[in-house]
Amino acid sequence: MGEETVIVTGCSSGIGLETALFLAERGFRVTATMRDLARGEILRSEAERRRVQMETLRLDITDAQSIRRAVDTVLERSGEIFGLVNNAGINIRGFFEDLSQEEMRRVFEVNVFGTMAVSRSVLPSMRSKGRGRIVLISSVGGRLPALGSSAYCASKFSLEGFGQTLAQEVSPFGIRVSVVEPGLVHTELFGRNRILAGRALDPAGPYREWFLNLEAFTDRMVNSPATTPRDVAQAVFRALRAKRPKLHYLVGRRTRVLVALRRFLPEELFDRVWMREAQRRIQRTAGQSHRARR
Repeated sequence: MGEETVIVTGCSSGIGLETALFLAERGFRVTATMRDLARGEILRSEAERRRVQMETLRLDITDAQSIRRAVDTVLERSGEIFGLVNNAGINIRGFFEDLSQEEMRRVFEVNVFGTMAVSRSVLPSMRSKGRGRIVLISSVGGRLPALGSSAYCASKFSLEGFGQTLAQEVSPFGIRVSVVEPGLVHTELFGRNRILAGRALDPAGPYREWFLNLEAFTDRMVNSPATTPRDVAQAVFRALRAKRPKLHYLVGRRTRVLVALRRFLPEELFDRVWMREAQRRIQRTAGQSHRARR
């Protein structure tokens, strides 16, 4: 392959930023996109440090006009879009009852409908060329439930179904679809981009103490991650470069172990053990917090 053109969404930080840089280092012609170009300084600085070149464009995946402008610009410059990496996404943390319908809808608008809209916009060009790669950045949360992440997990479960169906529909046109599924990765979703449900910290809420313990446990996990943005970028690279890319790319040892357990254990047994273990860890965190306050 020559210098293939690839669009990556959500490149202002985290997985998108590292993926854009990683692909550019390996010969792809990368267009790194983000909703707010003012937040692209880290990307530009890191690209200069690594001595790679890439183009940056504004692309809000919830804005049809923004999508159309960005895709048209890339096509005018390059004549073809070989790959699309759908990375942009959000998470609103909170138990389901503490999430408003508007908050739930916002997560789906970005993670599901935004991803669908960008994918739809590149398909005509890929079909006309008889080739292309679409990569969806999902999560192990698209296969396994997680306390306090009902909006996120529901959107990622939906993304899994979309990716698998799209793969069947576009395969006859030479287009391949891959779903990348990392576990916990320390990104800005757990930092400055962390969003809490409006009622998650309500003192009168029935889930408040559980949620506080869950946040403490999650922080401890993401601050010593087994999976990094670079691990995810490597999986994306394999999906773009492989002659016969896989439909699923699990990223991280923990993720692979959990998915294997779910595959081989009886479904009801796994679900029972998984729920019990999740609750046990939160309760243990609560006990540790109580002892620390004494």
